[in-house]
Amino acid sequence: MGKTIRTESVKELFEAILTLDNVEECFDFFEDVCTVNEVLSIAQRFSVAKMLKENHTYLEVAKETGASTATISRVNRSLNYGNDGYEMVFSRMNKES
Repeated sequence: MGKTIRTESVKELFEAILTLDNVEECFDFFEDVCTVNEVLSIAQRFSVAKMLKENHTYLEVAKETGASTATISRVNRSLNYGNDGYEMVFSRMNKES
């Protein structure tokens, strides 16, 4: 079996994230925990997923986000065969707006 994120330390990290109250607190926390490039990479993947859900082509996604086709393909695989995490978040974000 491959690696799993389901470890006690990751669980503690996620519980810590769930204590954050607003975007400003998220900025403060993630600037301390991650490098700028790590946060930007995660944000890029999120943007890629959003554009793919909106039926943009790989070429459009690459041009808009700067993501490589390999990254776009990995995100697309997660959208199609993952745990529906992106779908859950997109659905909740749509309900809030």
